Amino acid sequence: MTRTGDEYVYFQHYQPGGQLVQLYVGKRCEQAEAMMREQADARVDAEELNYHLKRLSAQVKAGLGMVTDKSMYRVIHGLADAGVFRNSGVLIGTHAFQTIGVMLGKRWPTDSMATSDVDIAAEKKLSVAILPPPSDIPAVLESLKMGFLPVPRLNHKEPSTTYSIRKSRLRLDILTPKTTTSDSPVFIRRFNCAAAPLPYLSYLVENPVQAVIADTEPLLVNVPQPVRYAMHKLIVSQVRDVSAAAKSHKDLFQSNQLLTLLKNERPGDIQPAWDNLVERGPKWKKCAEAGLAEMQKRFGEFRLFE
Repeated sequence: MTRTGDEYVYFQHYQPGGQLVQLYVGKRCEQAEAMMREQADARVDAEELNYHLKRLSAQVKAGLGMVTDKSMYRVIHGLADAGVFRNSGVLIGTHAFQTIGVMLGKRWPTDSMATSDVDIAAEKKLSVAILPPPSDIPAVLESLKMGFLPVPRLNHKEPSTTYSIRKSRLRLDILTPKTTTSDSPVFIRRFNCAAAPLPYLSYLVENPVQAVIADTEPLLVNVPQPVRYAMHKLIVSQVRDVSAAAKSHKDLFQSNQLLTLLKNERPGDIQPAWDNLVERGPKWKKCAEAGLAEMQKRFGEFRLFE
């Protein structure tokens, strides 16, 4: 940029949603020229790395036979670009189960991965010294131009925690651990939206791990610890409404798949995760034990501990 005969250097980039941001570097000089050359070299390196990552992702995708629905992948991609996972958002539900499978090198049965939902969970507050930039989820959904609209709650005075597309089964649910007796939505400031509080969710989203969704372009996301995902499914299988029998069966099936794999390959993960769960109270233990018993009844005898 030229002003009053002098040239000035700016660094510009686009934020998620298409907003152009310009950052002032300084007057054009030898130092600024060196920074510009370094930036150009870094861009070439990044493009080369991105090419190799895409090839590797395609190989993993083909090898494990795991395919993410294109519309769902687009939504998760948009959330990742907006920094939702840098802001401690956690991908949960069946998409997390699929991603955990990639992380563990396991190909799950296809009937355990059918879903139309993208579920994002987050604690209300972050315990960090420097907060990352906010991730405006409603703005991300609007920028995708897929037709997402907030789904009204039964109490129309409460903000929506779910977004869906008319005449489509695709939906995005925002969830948070329940910390009070109230079922009212909790506003997550860094996401500029409300989340539905759910019991037992704190165990699932505590200390998540990073994993990669292997698709057209690999996406780095946060998912629950595999063993906690399995234990949590034992609990939720027992607390679902009686009308959700199919979902309860799917909960137990996914838990059985994961626990069988972990017992063979990572047995040391199981005992600490179980101890942490039962220490949370008798209700937690009762639900987990009931889920374990039901899992054994449906899928065969399974000894959680030797």
